[in-house]
Amino acid sequence: MKVIGNLVWLIFGGIIIAIEYFAGSIVLILTIVGIPFGLQTLKMASLALWPFGRDTRVESGASGCLYIIMNIIWLICGGLCIAITHALFGAILCITIIGIPFGMQHFKMTAIALSPFGRDIINI
Repeated sequence: MKVIGNLVWLIFGGIIIAIEYFAGSIVLILTIVGIPFGLQTLKMASLALWPFGRDTRVESGASGCLYIIMNIIWLICGGLCIAITHALFGAILCITIIGIPFGMQHFKMTAIALSPFGRDIINI
């Protein structure tokens, strides 16, 4: 079932989201300052490419002021816009019964878009 959900996800826009995240990560990695943000965008691209059967969780050692500072910078520089976009797409998709699983994937990506530093993507 995960494979079918992921294939339908890719056909109906998941590949476009993943390509946008990959392009953004390449641009960020080209700058020295943007490398940590580019790596987080790569993490989000991998989740956008194959979201069914994967989840995010907070790392066990993800405490400290560095994660907080980087997440605040992330939110100010565009993470909030990404999270709002995923939340809106999730709400729109959840209007229909068929779109609910895809809307839930967007809500999952909303959580990682709000605070990507200190989060891991795990297989479930």
